[in-house]
Amino acid sequence: MFVNRETEIARLERVLGSDTAQLVVIYGRRRCGKSTLLKRVMNDIAVYFSADMREAPLQINALVQRIEKFIPGFANPVYPGWDSLFRSLNTSLRRRITLCLDEFPYLVKNSPELPSILQNIHDDGAHSNFNIILCGSSQMMMHGLVLDSHAPLYGRADEIMKIQPMSATHLRRFLGLSAIETVTEYSIWGGVPRYWEIRKASGSLDVTLSEHLVNQYGLLTDEPERLFSDEIRTSVQAFTLLSLIGSGCHRLSELAACTGKPSTHLSRALAFLTELQYIRREIPFGESSRSTKRSLYKIHDPFLNFYFTFIVPEKSRIDLGLSSQVLKEIKKRMPQYTSTIWEELCRRAVPFIITDDEFNPASRWWGKGIDGVPLEIDVVSESTSKKSLLVGEAKWTENKDVTRVADELIRKSANLPIVYNHKVLLVLFVKHKPSVTPPGILIFGPEDILEGLR
Repeated sequence: MFVNRETEIARLERVLGSDTAQLVVIYGRRRCGKSTLLKRVMNDIAVYFSADMREAPLQINALVQRIEKFIPGFANPVYPGWDSLFRSLNTSLRRRITLCLDEFPYLVKNSPELPSILQNIHDDGAHSNFNIILCGSSQMMMHGLVLDSHAPLYGRADEIMKIQPMSATHLRRFLGLSAIETVTEYSIWGGVPRYWEIRKASGSLDVTLSEHLVNQYGLLTDEPERLFSDEIRTSVQAFTLLSLIGSGCHRLSELAACTGKPSTHLSRALAFLTELQYIRREIPFGESSRSTKRSLYKIHDPFLNFYFTFIVPEKSRIDLGLSSQVLKEIKKRMPQYTSTIWEELCRRAVPFIITDDEFNPASRWWGKGIDGVPLEIDVVSESTSKKSLLVGEAKWTENKDVTRVADELIRKSANLPIVYNHKVLLVLFVKHKPSVTPPGILIFGPEDILEGLR
């Protein structure tokens, strides 16, 4: 089942249908469906080649054999390098085709000169008879090869697409879940289609966790190591930082203390993980990211969040075959864990679900209230007109009586020091919407949030 990606498909079809040969760059985290997307738009006049770790002569020969199916006799000559292959391909074609080089970073590892060769091919107009698609999962390497201002191919791509994880709404459609089930499962799998496929094939959430995560032989047991091997030379440091964040260390000072390193030594690694969207840096609403020192680091990717919260601390029990014990612990803690993902989904949905005014993306606020006592607000957003301030709380509990929660929200908003002259819009985000809504408060449930994130 192929869901979503309509926008990406339309963009690719439009650029590949151009009157002139195009250079397209596609990148994004592993497992997000880049290769599936490419195969979806590849037609009968396209050569799709997925690179691997073999040395350059073997890769060249493998690609030549693929081209042979389109140009009989193309494999007869010996091609000493990539330049001769591409130029021969261009002169041999009688109609335009598309050449897709998937896992492009693998090719570059064994042929560092390849980006410069493609630069010359492009600048010489020596691929006028074929489009080129360069695709890769190593986001930082693709950035360095194409997007960095010093890269050989910088400024030459006609289309650059970063393939993002999909939304919770598409997970719901893919697995046929209720809204509440979707929030729970999204907090585990996130927006990565490959994880969804494994979950769907397993038949149920419990079976998938038991067979593929809380299991020393599971398909996803070592998934973070595979992700990091694509991106990070010092994957040990990345694994260490994510483990600490997953265990509750969210401040830079805490991370430095636990690793025994100066905080300045961690800044680059944290920025790197943030760039990859594996973690995020949270700052209180209204503060500047450049000047504030009140930063918290959270694991941004739901799957990695789940993995480093539940799997890493229990590796020993899992390896001993005590998976049933670990599963019991996970089920016990899941509501609290899911509540953090629920909060994030609510914040993302704010600009799409409020109809009375236009609101900016929401964030969290924490600090001291007007009374000097520490105060936290789950969801805060300012309207684009700067006249209104949305103040909200997100709760993921079975309690359907929201009266107490509504009273608490009213009390918190009255104690919030950043209200200034704003008109305050009070909002509750709850697991179960009540039949009667307290006056003066908007209430949204999982159905509303998923609809907003569609």
